[in-house]
Amino acid sequence: MDREVFQEQYGLLGKSEAMRQVIDKIMQVAKTDITVTLQGESGVGKDVTARAIHAMSHRSRNNLVIVNCGAIPEGIIESELFGHEKGAFTGAEVSREGYFEKADGGTIFLDEIGDTPKNVQVKLLRVLENGEFFRVGSSKVQTTDVRVIAATNQDLWQMVQDGDFREDLYYRLDTVQIKLPPLRDRQEDIIPIFRKFVEEYSAKYDSVFKGFSDEARELLISYRWPGNIRELKNVAEQLVVLEKSQFIDKDKLKKYLKGRQHEGSADNLPMVADGSKAQHDSFGTGSDFDKKDRELVYRALVELRNDIADVKKMFANFLYSTFSPNNVKALPASIRDEVDKSDVAGVNVNLDDHATLGMQSMPGDSDIDTADENELSQFFENDEIPSIEEAEKFLIQQALNRFDGNRRKASETLGVSERTLYRKLDQYGLD
Repeated sequence: MDREVFQEQYGLLGKSEAMRQVIDKIMQVAKTDITVTLQGESGVGKDVTARAIHAMSHRSRNNLVIVNCGAIPEGIIESELFGHEKGAFTGAEVSREGYFEKADGGTIFLDEIGDTPKNVQVKLLRVLENGEFFRVGSSKVQTTDVRVIAATNQDLWQMVQDGDFREDLYYRLDTVQIKLPPLRDRQEDIIPIFRKFVEEYSAKYDSVFKGFSDEARELLISYRWPGNIRELKNVAEQLVVLEKSQFIDKDKLKKYLKGRQHEGSADNLPMVADGSKAQHDSFGTGSDFDKKDRELVYRALVELRNDIADVKKMFANFLYSTFSPNNVKALPASIRDEVDKSDVAGVNVNLDDHATLGMQSMPGDSDIDTADENELSQFFENDEIPSIEEAEKFLIQQALNRFDGNRRKASETLGVSERTLYRKLDQYGLD
């Protein structure tokens, strides 16, 4: 089947190089029984891709069973996947087959596979390897012949490193991985996909769409689309219905772009466009993007300022909860000025007041010796402010030393999650 015919038939829209590579890979694996894992952000079309793979396979005459693993409560997910026998648990009044039995001979699509509990992951591994499983409350081995397609918007390998996902199941799922690109990485597809949606909704609602101004079209392309194709489709429907027969300018469009309604969001940063590749179509003509580039630089600087503020807050929080008065006073004047009056856990803190009052009653102060003071003095040598990376590494190392390597306590003191702490340990090569 021709690529364009395949895309049109199964709704996989886009002619960018990134999408062509995805489509070619899908067409290669669709007619086999190989396990496929779809990786991509929310809204990129993982469910549409799974349907296309099933429809093109030799199993297309049988069931495609779609399971959203993240939407099933942990207490019943095993029963939902593998079924249960009568009396297996309170409320199990009759025997019931699970999704793997319903998909026998066809395909099962396990969406958000990363959200499955560890005790269920080991049972998924078995059914993936030999098609065997047990119903809840039964000792009889059941078998099923299914093709498995999994999907996730998470980094499964990072989850393996964090201990949240089984490594053996990861390798079993990683046979073929197809990464679906976010919409912001294929700008040339935005207008054609949008036009397709507008045509569909105009016909559905008997409405007329009169097009965009150049500025509105530019905004449509430069917006980062955190919700990807799902968000683009939603915006197209809203414009057709709510702005019926209206010519859409920048201000009208902006009302429907969630990330553009609040300034300063990281998702709101515009993308830098290549001025040498001005895009032209019936929705408008190419235009100069210098203004957008300046806006990008400005907002990037705002985000950097926020990052620095976060590190200062983290530093103040760490000093507030960990070090003794002498340690706080050991800071050079310029550093203390930077951290002084940081908002710690919603409370405005002054290090001078804290050093003379609060810290004196901190439990465990007697265990802190002059080594801490030396560490601080050496770290702020020459009265210079360290880089964000240096500050993070120093704070993490000090927190681990303070709590004898207890990562839970260290993460609580630093005000970050344990997962983030593990990632930072790996990033900075800390043990």
